[in-house]
Amino acid sequence: MSVERDPDMEMDCTAVLTDVWLMLDGECDEATRARLQHHMDHCSPCIEAYGIEEKIKSLLSRKCGGDKAPDSLRTRLSLEIRKSVTVIRTDDGPAGRSGSAEKSDSV
Repeated sequence: MSVERDPDMEMDCTAVLTDVWLMLDGECDEATRARLQHHMDHCSPCIEAYGIEEKIKSLLSRKCGGDKAPDSLRTRLSLEIRKSVTVIRTDDGPAGRSGSAEKSDSV
């Protein structure tokens, strides 16, 4: 007698719970969502953890959904991002050396 193995049930519960937030946010593709849902339908510890995560997400949305970062923070972050520039130099000298990259902290 042969037993058919279900690849979705061979998923590590840790991996499933890691991807739960992607599923809750609607950020996973249909195949991943179906695989996660199938696993949770047959794994009571995962479905229980999923329920807790779903409640946490709902609570955060209700309590923090309308909050907006201050404009001063946005301005400061924009300036910091602009200050950090990556310069890539290519050197195609006679030895055929490949390029190098440097990071500069100012423009």
